[in-house]
Amino acid sequence: MNSLLRDPGKSWSVLPRRPNHYSLFYFTIYLFLAVAILVIPSSVSANEGKRSVPLRVPPKRSSQIHDGFGINSDLPRDPYLPWNRRWWTRMFDAGFKWIRIGQYENSSDWTSWDWVEQKRGVYSLPPQVDDYVDSLVDNSLLIQVQLLYGNPMYTSPAGKLPDVSVPEPGSFHNPDRSLYSIFWPPKTPEQIAAFNGYVKWMVQHFQGRISYWALWNEQDIDYWNPVANPEEYGRLLKSFVQVVHETNPQAKVIYGGQADPTREYTQRALDTCRCASGIDVYAYHTYPGYGQNLNPETMDSGAYLSESPKALRGLVKNFPGIRPDISFFDDEFNSIPSWKGSDESVQAKYVTRGIVYNLAVGVKTFTWILAAAPDGNEYDDFGMIHGLTHHESDFAPRPVFGALQNVNALFSDTKFDPSVQITAAELPEYFHSQYPFLAYGFRSLTGKAIVAYWLAGHSYPGNVFPTLYFELSLKNAGIEHPVLIDVVSGEIKPLAWKKGTADTLEALPLRDSILAVADDSYFDWPVLPETPSSLNILPTDSSLRLTWAVHEGNPTGIIVEREIVEHLGNRGNWERIAKLPAAATEYTDSSAPRGKHVGYRVRAFNDAGESGSSNIVRISR
Repeated sequence: MNSLLRDPGKSWSVLPRRPNHYSLFYFTIYLFLAVAILVIPSSVSANEGKRSVPLRVPPKRSSQIHDGFGINSDLPRDPYLPWNRRWWTRMFDAGFKWIRIGQYENSSDWTSWDWVEQKRGVYSLPPQVDDYVDSLVDNSLLIQVQLLYGNPMYTSPAGKLPDVSVPEPGSFHNPDRSLYSIFWPPKTPEQIAAFNGYVKWMVQHFQGRISYWALWNEQDIDYWNPVANPEEYGRLLKSFVQVVHETNPQAKVIYGGQADPTREYTQRALDTCRCASGIDVYAYHTYPGYGQNLNPETMDSGAYLSESPKALRGLVKNFPGIRPDISFFDDEFNSIPSWKGSDESVQAKYVTRGIVYNLAVGVKTFTWILAAAPDGNEYDDFGMIHGLTHHESDFAPRPVFGALQNVNALFSDTKFDPSVQITAAELPEYFHSQYPFLAYGFRSLTGKAIVAYWLAGHSYPGNVFPTLYFELSLKNAGIEHPVLIDVVSGEIKPLAWKKGTADTLEALPLRDSILAVADDSYFDWPVLPETPSSLNILPTDSSLRLTWAVHEGNPTGIIVEREIVEHLGNRGNWERIAKLPAAATEYTDSSAPRGKHVGYRVRAFNDAGESGSSNIVRISR
């Protein structure tokens, strides 16, 4: 890459946040744009032969992806996250491959210690939790669970410990130093032994369904009472690593997501743990400029002062005894539209930029969060999908959700390919410092290249950044019939190589959101139907009536599946009991046996294959 692809760590800065945009910066852009327009040839035009190109990025479902990107999600919980509303199934339709579960609005979820062990020595989960996990597994998601480390029966600092754990519904947040807070962690040998009993039960219970286990969340801030302590965390981590691997040798241990990329905390925790070889994944979180509009690339160049994820990964990779194949998860990342100086257009640009930026260095990103449950501390600010606030927008996707669907379809199952040589014509020097040009070549499992590029600077609300135009050369990409992809909107347009070349594109658009170039054959996957949602059951005297909602993806039919078990909580075999036309949204089952527990789910199909499965409904006959 040429001098446009500078080391972003050398020259990042943030532009003044002004209510109007008639600064010298914008004058420079508009002047450059005006000149560029005068020289634009017909580069964005149809290729010879009018080859067929989709107008928008076709979606990939989770089942069509081998390894991709992740989402955080609370598990369903009434009344704010009802499973029979359309939000959960959107994960499968949008092509998320990983999910991180284990906390509910930054408090405890069904899988947390205070829920699983509510009486000493008695471990259990409500049957619906197994349904939630089965839904994720059956719909092809890979799961990591944060095992929350506080239980008031054991870890409270009170002189009198409660005899039972009574979990909170999700309305509290750190710092919480109340007497029976879940943020008091295990520190004594007795407390750690009690925690290990919970860990062992969870790993055994979900063996074969869940393989990735994390020692909860942001232990380097006030999720660890009374103050963060790396030595205490290191001692608990040592025990955690041992119990997980002894219980299931195939399981993976995650160093729980560190809130800040502070090397000293990690160094001290690993020094104390002496368990580096047993850590399979190191996880951290990035919210550059938390609470304000800082672009994601500043994670490595100023947002954390002298610290950065890049420097943190370097420490971990070189720590004595660490696995040479250790993976890195950025398992909480977002840019919130309600933050100072931001909006939903900024969020859509920043989140996609952050994911591809991480992908280029081999880091898997999990976006926070699918749909917020506004009975907790986050209201409706963080969701990729709006939460339940009793407005018409309930569970409607934000723009960033569609952008993430495009990223999942385009960049899942790709890896950075340094052999793709990207050369850009020079832009004015101003852009080198304020808006560095970034470009990366990736290669799919089938060997097809896709090149992502953007100006990595500050984005303003209102989507006001004007489009610039430049010349780009791509060598060793193997792209014969190039197309331009707007990753945020999903729009696709044919391109033509500069006359006399087979590797240079002129008058190519350039802005502060990701654009990509690929061959028109890149979109080689079939489009499966979207997953039916909102399955409900209505019993009558002699039958069971099911209703559901059907969505897009050109379904040609609906499949109804049924499971019959003797005892609630058992898991049986799903059988297909009906195949219906695509327009069908209800079915009456008159053959369900009495005296049994019956479950139902539905899925759509077309000539390309089947959708994911809907939520599960159950009834005792």
